[in-house]
Parts: sequence; structure tokens; C-alpha cells
Amino acid sequence: PFKTAEAVAQWGVDYIVLTSVDRDDIADGGSSHFATTVQLIKEHSGGNILVECLVSDFRGDLDAVETLANSGLDVYAHNVETVERLQKFVRDPRAGYKQSLSTLEHAKKVKTNRTERPLYTKTSLMLGLGETDEEVIQTMKDLRDIDVDVVTFGQYLRPTEHHLSVVEYVRPEKFEYFRQVGEELGFKYVASGPMVRSSYKAGEFFLEHLIKKERKMLEKDSGNIGE
Repeated sequence: PFKTAEAVAQWGVDYIVLTSVDRDDIADGGSSHFATTVQLIKEHSGGNILVECLVSDFRGDLDAVETLANSGLDVYAHNVETVERLQKFVRDPRAGYKQSLSTLEHAKKVKTNRTERPLYTKTSLMLGLGETDEEVIQTMKDLRDIDVDVVTFGQYLRPTEHHLSVVEYVRPEKFEYFRQVGEELGFKYVASGPMVRSSYKAGEFFLEHLIKKERKMLEKDSGNIGE
């Protein structure tokens, strides 16, 4: 965490995404490791760097979720990956749709000082695995029910012949349709396109400005109340 924070602070960036392949070697799934890294980045940058963590479901350990949510983190990201029906075919057997939703919901609920520095939640789905339009829309509704702020949609691409086959190459018009539906449902931001991934520059740029804008509004409202 110390070396990571020092390096990030020297890069001169305004927004950073932290993620990891796997941290099953740590009892809490790596939550405390992430949290310490976030805290040190904030300290080294004087709080000027916005930090997003793209993490696992911590095996459903809500205490681990809470540790990270209360670390000073700005964006809590966890990918549900696909619609509920396809979860068992696409994801690790230890993961699950409801378990993923529970971690995203808990991150929002336990964040202390939410009115001063709200925590934004974010998730992503791959399309082209055999899902129906109705299932994608229901997933968006489930996400909005737990107040997820940002969702991204991208085309599933088969990494190797040992992975799941692509069922459909989704047309750009369909991605645009899902973007429009998502915005109508109330997401703060929807990125939807064949080459969109959970973390990419345009989305991070938008989130950075959204967070700064909303925090300035909160500070202004707090000042008015004080007067």
C-alpha cells in the first residue's frame, strides 16, 4: 500500500482505479489492503486524487465491504457481470447475483458521513452471452433499487477457446437503447457500447467531474445551513 500510494501521488493524476486479480490469500479478501492503500493515497495527495476500487464480492463478507466503504474511497465498483439467469454459467460458483447486489447495497448503507462525502457505486455487465432485453432491463431496475449510480455495458469477447462462446455480437443500436433506458431509470451515468469496459478513460473523466460538482453543491448547502 505504501509504495502504491507514493507512486500514484507522483503521477500527477486526478483519478485512479485500483483493482486486483485475486486476494484469497488474505482473510478479508483484501479489503483491509485496499482500504489502507486508499487512505495513504488520500494522505499523499492531500485528498486531491479521487479513488475508485474495483473489487470482488469478498465472498459476501459485509464487514469487509464496510472496511473499504469507510476508507475515504470515492467510487465503490463491483461487477455483476451478467443477468441473474446466466450467473452460474458465467461466474465463479462462489459468486452470485444476490450476493453481488448485497455488497453494492451495503457499501452505500454503511458509508459514514454520507451527506458530506457520498460514496458512489458502480457496476458492469457483459452483453452477448444469451441474455434477453427484458433480463438486462430487470437487472438495471434491481441495481437502481439499491441506488447504484453508474452502470456500464460492453460486448463479451471470448479470450480463448477454453472460455464461453459468444452467443451474439450485440449491435450498436441495442447498446444505445440500453443507455437510454438506464438514464430513464435514474442512473447518474450509463456507458454502453461494444468496446466499453468497466474502467475506461471517458467514464472516469465524467465521474471525476460529477463527483467534484456534487461535492461543491453539498459544501455550498452546508454553508447556507450554517448561516
